[in-house]
Amino acid sequence: MVGYAPRTQSSDRQLTGEKSQNLTNFAQRHIGPNSDDIQQMLDVLGFSSLDALIDQTVPQAIRLTQSLQLPSAQSEYAALAKLKQIAAKNQVCRSFIGTGYYDCITPAVIQRNILENPGWYTAYTPYQPEIAQGRLEALLNFQTMIIDLTGLEIANASLLDEATAAAEAMSLSYGVCKNKAIAFFVSRECHPQTIDVLQTRAKPLGIKIIIGDHQTFEFEQPIFGAILQYPATDGTIHDYRAFIDKSHAQGALVTVAADPLSLTLLTPPGEFGADIAVGSTQRFGIPLGFGGPHAAYFATKEEYKRLVPGRIVGVSKDVNGKPALRLALQTREQHIRRDKATSNICTAQVLLAVMASMYAVYHGPDGLNAIAQNIHKLTATLAAGLKQLGYSISSESYFDTLRVELGTHNLEEILQSATARNINLRIFDTTAIGISLDETTTPEDLIDLWQIFAGVDKLPFTIEELASPNQITSRQSNYLTHPVFNRYHSETELLRYLHKLETKDLSLTTSMIPLGSCTMKLNATSEMIPVTWAEFGKIHPFAPLSQTRGYQILFQQLEAWLAEITGFSGISLQPNAGSQGEYTGLLVIHQYHASRGEAHRNVCLIPQSAHGTNPASAVMCGMKVVAVTCDSQGNVDLNDLKAKAEKHSHELAALMVTYPSTHGVFEEAIQEICAVVHSHGGQVYMDGANMNAQVGICRPGDIGADVCHLNLHKTFCIPHGGGGPGMGPIGVASHLVPFLPGHPVVKITGTQGIGAVAAAPWGSASILVISWMYIAMMGADGLTDATKVAILNANYIAKRLESYYPVLYQGKNGLVAHECILDLRDLKKSASIEIDDVAKRLIDYGFHAPTVSWPVGGTIMVEPTESESKQELDRFCDALIAIRQEIAAIESGKADIQDNLLKNAPHTAESLIAGEWLHPYSREQAAYPASWTRESKFWPNVGRIDAAFGDRNFVCSCLPMAAYSQ
Repeated sequence: MVGYAPRTQSSDRQLTGEKSQNLTNFAQRHIGPNSDDIQQMLDVLGFSSLDALIDQTVPQAIRLTQSLQLPSAQSEYAALAKLKQIAAKNQVCRSFIGTGYYDCITPAVIQRNILENPGWYTAYTPYQPEIAQGRLEALLNFQTMIIDLTGLEIANASLLDEATAAAEAMSLSYGVCKNKAIAFFVSRECHPQTIDVLQTRAKPLGIKIIIGDHQTFEFEQPIFGAILQYPATDGTIHDYRAFIDKSHAQGALVTVAADPLSLTLLTPPGEFGADIAVGSTQRFGIPLGFGGPHAAYFATKEEYKRLVPGRIVGVSKDVNGKPALRLALQTREQHIRRDKATSNICTAQVLLAVMASMYAVYHGPDGLNAIAQNIHKLTATLAAGLKQLGYSISSESYFDTLRVELGTHNLEEILQSATARNINLRIFDTTAIGISLDETTTPEDLIDLWQIFAGVDKLPFTIEELASPNQITSRQSNYLTHPVFNRYHSETELLRYLHKLETKDLSLTTSMIPLGSCTMKLNATSEMIPVTWAEFGKIHPFAPLSQTRGYQILFQQLEAWLAEITGFSGISLQPNAGSQGEYTGLLVIHQYHASRGEAHRNVCLIPQSAHGTNPASAVMCGMKVVAVTCDSQGNVDLNDLKAKAEKHSHELAALMVTYPSTHGVFEEAIQEICAVVHSHGGQVYMDGANMNAQVGICRPGDIGADVCHLNLHKTFCIPHGGGGPGMGPIGVASHLVPFLPGHPVVKITGTQGIGAVAAAPWGSASILVISWMYIAMMGADGLTDATKVAILNANYIAKRLESYYPVLYQGKNGLVAHECILDLRDLKKSASIEIDDVAKRLIDYGFHAPTVSWPVGGTIMVEPTESESKQELDRFCDALIAIRQEIAAIESGKADIQDNLLKNAPHTAESLIAGEWLHPYSREQAAYPASWTRESKFWPNVGRIDAAFGDRNFVCSCLPMAAYSQ
């Protein structure tokens, strides 16, 4: 509590008194209920004030008694102006650094209608596929694009970045290979950030990394896999066939990290024997963003389809036989497999994958080929000029990157000249410089580069004299032949296609998305605007720090604010997803134990109620998962915890605990839980998924946690983007600060830190502006008020629905935290109603389903967030009450037990008008179950989807267009 200022006048008065006329108060725009609504909800709950509700909900022992020490809240206009000042301190230079990151052109129609469109960025992961057909089609296009370009059989729907995709490929290879080898070969010509992330991932799994030259590697030590860069990091295009043949002879799998744009010209990896291909689609219209977010890809052979990391979109059919899409092979999903999961499924970049796929749709195969050929032609011209200036090029086989050998030329003079022209080059070492060209490169850029290397402005040649028809023609196979990549090349056509897909998806633009544990709150427009500012978007992640002072200020301020909010001493912004935050936090804990000579500590205690991501992350860190039971109230069973901690005292590394609990309550014994683990030498990892119930009221660092990850795409307003992007930074106590992640290119920590966990030093840096804006506009009181109202809204829903659906878990005073679990298990006995029936019927009422059958099967977890108004909460409650009455009709025999409103939900417009109506209920009951559906109706594009059919008939690429038009 050191450094706290006395708490200001209670914000409770502001919320429950007369409505403020201060229209610049962003908190009042972010928080849904107004003061009158709040009082009405409190009356229903029997409390006189919000503070009285919080006093009965949150244990007093962990409550903050003073305000968070944060800057005063700013208006939207003032915050944007302040951030613009910070952005101006970034220097946007022409980047020729490459290393897997390239400047590119985002087609304006894609920027405005996807990246800046809440209809796309506020949607959730498509776990309810009937209301996500637009996103799923765009992702199927992405998968088809990757399959075509790589020449492999299947692809997933994106991963976080190229480096983590490479790490996933290593893990898959390790699990598949039967030769019992523990070594993984990494070409020294891979990008440095990829090598470092591979080393980080390999260490806790006991994998030995061999870094070497693929041309001279003797295979004296057995390997289970290998990874090669294509083209290499220095630009060389190697023929890898001989190396791949030798690897296969050992039974090893070979991964090729390939630039997808180059694959329009080069022989695809699948055609020269690669088992896996990974890479980044960043240059397909995605801004540099100082490192992210960008969509990685992962492609492989169909025989490995059940081991592919992340998500795969597959083709199935609905109840009417219409082609329909859904996430395939869901038995891989970590909530089901838990500690047996091969990866953590929460590793997608959907919004960016959608953008990349639409970039390919917009340009088509001919357009992509023309872009690639132009880049290569300019590169060849550049090389010719440099040779005339007395430089040598390390390889004559290249696509877009040259390694320029300096010989007797002075490195410092070249760099000074480049700096004077606002140009960034890559420094390989004191003897060589790298130059990578991209879609934005012009002939004028080449002249500037020649002048830099010549040391004079007057050149001994003209560009016309050097221009060469040089072309790469090694690729013979066709790609992107599907009509979707050859139909929408005018802006009119693409605009209509994008809008058609958008209307198939339910997002926050339609209604509340009440998913428990996912916190689908307002993603305010003013928070989103800075994402596309050039000062943030056009910065290479390895640009000199002297050019990124604005970003450094942003990081320093955000880290300080998050440290204050969490009570921790240090923050790492590198993890670029919540799942990565979990993984990183556990690695930091392991490194801490190792520094104390206790590397043998490898047991991770995880309550049975924990997020499914928790055991998956623990296994990725080489830890042994030991489950801890929960009592009848859903709390961690203290006796079982004590027994397990005692039993594994010598090996205990950590406890992973979610707070408030995954069962939606503030456990009274949380401090004792932490003390038990600490008494046996373990560390406490707190899952920050439910931080939306803590901000301003209590802090993980004060409660007893040693490390906690923060889902910035939940509590701090970065949108889910249809299932990513996100950020998952971690906060740590002072003794863990020395062990935070480092980076091989940009030095950000000391020597004790773990290696890189993401490709870029600060993860998906460009979207951190969203959380900065949120905190800056809310201030300490606004953030605290948001937490209080989130708890109020959840308790109001629980109270309104408890007589219709039992609330499964409640705190000691009969209250929940910011989410509640409604028990629907008895409905299967009384009316043969499954949880999915209720979820699909909610679609007819215009709502996304809550989280279904997790953390308890047969239940729904509801989280309304603070951003939803009382009117919307009531509408949602009215829908669930009406559905309960529909179930009652089944229970009484008034409705058929099989042919009823719930079993046949959701009802499409087509099903209501096509053919004879044979159901015992009316079309009106099916289509317009509530008054508001007559005013504004969301129509699902397909009926209930047969997921099992899709898994039996696995297809993960585009169907003929005729299938979509039937």
